[in-house]
Amino acid sequence: MAHETIQNVADTALWVAHYRAQETERSDALFRDPFAKLLVGERGRAIAGSMGRTGRNAGWTVVIRTVVIDQLIESLVGEGVTTVVNLGAGMDTRPYRMKLPSDLRWIEVDYAQVIDHKEKTLGHVKPLVALERQRVDLANQGARQQLLRAIAAQGGKVVFLTEGVIPYLSEQEVEALAADLRSLVPRALWVTDYMSNVVYRHLRRPGYARRMQNAPFQFFPSDWLGFFSDRGWTVRSIRYIGEESVRVGRPQPMPWWAKVLMSLLPQERVSAMQRTTGYMILEPSVVA
Repeated sequence: MAHETIQNVADTALWVAHYRAQETERSDALFRDPFAKLLVGERGRAIAGSMGRTGRNAGWTVVIRTVVIDQLIESLVGEGVTTVVNLGAGMDTRPYRMKLPSDLRWIEVDYAQVIDHKEKTLGHVKPLVALERQRVDLANQGARQQLLRAIAAQGGKVVFLTEGVIPYLSEQEVEALAADLRSLVPRALWVTDYMSNVVYRHLRRPGYARRMQNAPFQFFPSDWLGFFSDRGWTVRSIRYIGEESVRVGRPQPMPWWAKVLMSLLPQERVSAMQRTTGYMILEPSVVA
């Protein structure tokens, strides 16, 4: 069974891509990612198959967050963003599947083995943007700062994307990343995860924790928004996964009895439950 389980954080990229490949095969797909299946391979499918009931909710989350981030990127590029830096890019294929300006600079950053796999698998496919890749371990602060300085030196309006990355980092690591992004590329925007602490209990359940033991979630601040605010970042906007799923007609999967219970809850309670996770655009706070 070891070959079917997540062995490290890099494996989670294969797991996530499996759900994008599944979505692509649906007749009512919310997006099409024909490259995900190529990247996933047998290992990615085996990992997804080992996740049990956890996988159903994870797959739903991946699909909705993909839709949300696609729309955020399109909107920001429409506002004049000229460079997208995907930190911990994993098996993301947006440079190949999204209709974006051909001169948009897109930089993927990840472990060397992840980048090598993507280049080997997608080497025959031409990206739709000006794509480049950097083999950088983001935990290596010196290498990370060198990369950020190079990005800043090339100018333009920059947005950083960390999709499903910071939950795997410790509070100290997220703090260091937030400080580096703000100080070294001072006018950049940042698209990243949002979680209410209501979700923490689920993520710490024994079954979930056991499946993720080799790539555990570590980032559990007492106040998610306050954490970033205290470190010089202001929330420009948040798109909530639950709300967006209803909007696009793909509500969270749940058994019939749970749907009945949900229908009996006050609307305020339902709205709160739909706002427990999401993606936010952060911008540097203005210093008075």
